[in-house]
Amino acid sequence: MEGVSQISEFGKILIFLITGILAVGFAFFVSRLISPNNPNPEKLTSYECGEEPTGSAWMPFNSRFYVIALIFLLFEVEMIFILPWATVFGDKSINNIDNRWGVLSLIEMFIFLGILILGLAYVWVKGDLDWIKPNPTVPTTDTDIPGSLYEQVNKQQSAYKVKEFSIETAETAPATATATPETPPIRKPMFKPTFKKPENES
Repeated sequence: MEGVSQISEFGKILIFLITGILAVGFAFFVSRLISPNNPNPEKLTSYECGEEPTGSAWMPFNSRFYVIALIFLLFEVEMIFILPWATVFGDKSINNIDNRWGVLSLIEMFIFLGILILGLAYVWVKGDLDWIKPNPTVPTTDTDIPGSLYEQVNKQQSAYKVKEFSIETAETAPATATATPETPPIRKPMFKPTFKKPENES
């Protein structure tokens, strides 16, 4: 009788994936089954850091925002490598075996942080951390019209006042609209068509 074949490494990965998918699906099913469903306008609005969203979501963003976000993410992920280093550096049992482990880990972390600081300094010098501000440009023209004339026109336009709404004008407007319209005069044709008989029929 042959021995029972063991599961290969790929089989373990497949079992792990199937278990993960089933666990996530089960969690979503239980959440759907137990959680209350009371939608309201406030819950259905877009969440923007606790502030009410204004305007349309279809608006262009400055590409500098994505650059700064990627730089922040790059240096933030490096903190993951500091955690295992701290556990090794703080383990006294390793240091008791050989004191050089503590000195080696400390020098290694200084080198790692030095590389990060050099990268940050490089990004800073390149100006990738500066927010691009548009430079205002004053339009220029080649016309001989003086600027005072433009100012005069602007003052006249700013002095314009919108006529206030009144109920009387609103009520009288339909009365004038319902008046009997004048019948337009009937236009006579400008020419009278004539037809000639063919010569064969004469």
